[in-house]
Amino acid sequence: MIPRRSLLSLTALVLVLHAVLLGGALPHWGSSQAAPVVRFTTRTIAAPAPAAAPAAAEAVAQLAKPPVRAARKKPRQPRPTEAAQPESRATPPTAPIEPEEPTQAETLEAPIASEDIAAPTTVASAPVTDPPPAETAIATAPGSAIAIAPPGAGDAPGSTQPAPVRLPTPTRLEFDVDGQAKGFHYSARAELVWQHDGQQYQARQEISVLFLGSRAQTSVGELTPLGLQPRRFGDRSRSEKAAHFDFSKGLVTFSANTPSAAIAPGTQDRLSVFVQLGAMLAAAPERYPPGTQISVPTVSSRAADTWVFTVGETEQLDLPIGPMRAVPLQRLPRRDYDQKAQLWLAPELGYLPARIRITQANGDYAELNLRTQAAP
Repeated sequence: MIPRRSLLSLTALVLVLHAVLLGGALPHWGSSQAAPVVRFTTRTIAAPAPAAAPAAAEAVAQLAKPPVRAARKKPRQPRPTEAAQPESRATPPTAPIEPEEPTQAETLEAPIASEDIAAPTTVASAPVTDPPPAETAIATAPGSAIAIAPPGAGDAPGSTQPAPVRLPTPTRLEFDVDGQAKGFHYSARAELVWQHDGQQYQARQEISVLFLGSRAQTSVGELTPLGLQPRRFGDRSRSEKAAHFDFSKGLVTFSANTPSAAIAPGTQDRLSVFVQLGAMLAAAPERYPPGTQISVPTVSSRAADTWVFTVGETEQLDLPIGPMRAVPLQRLPRRDYDQKAQLWLAPELGYLPARIRITQANGDYAELNLRTQAAP
């Protein structure tokens, strides 16, 4: 066992040696001159910067991403006011008149809508007003397309101011027929039935000839302040052809596949035109002195044309029903294949025709003379 004193001495020796190793020479004890002081300086070493791997990895990741394309801006849609206006469709031109096959009679027409129309005994037209504007782009003259030119007006177009109308009462007229077809003279019977209920009308005329067959024309439509407004016109001999009126669109179309034609308020068909003329004369006979010309757009089963009628001097007719006064109107042909139409409107019948004569370009004709009058 080491004595305590020796242990203390050993410990002190170890400490001295340790101090020499760490700090160098110690000051000399008992010396008045101070030994140089060894100073320990410390320096803080900054921690090394993080490895560049994460940054590089991030850069690689960015390079690996697909390139982002710049979003394309949608072209600015033009405002409604800037949008190009569509080209307006040209109004279908009026179909040229085509020569119709000559038959034993060229008469009135319009399909009957129903068989039991209740008809008032008398009908007077309301004061005439301008029709509502058409829902199409077709331009029409104000009022009616029917033009009235006074005597001596020459080629003047005439006034299109709406004319007053007074419709005849519903009736059935039967006629004796004298005619010629393809050089063959014949006699037959014909009938004209006129009906209306104050809002709609229907008319039918049929002529039957032994060995030559029959021909029927029908017209059906509405009644307006301008008079008759056809909706459908039919013409049947061996088969039926029809014209369909659409006044809201200003067009008439044909079942015969001929081109459509433009129409305006007042346009008639080849049957309704005779009743329309009578309604005009009945309302104001003094307005139509001899020489007056009345132009009426008139539609057949295949085309549209304008018929011009000239008013003549009142005549006394000798008819199978008896003598009767009537105002003659005549439509002269304007082309080689046009038909000549003559009618005599009798005040006694409400200005319905008491005589009708149709003459074809080839000389064939049919003349209808009133034989009886009765309720429809």
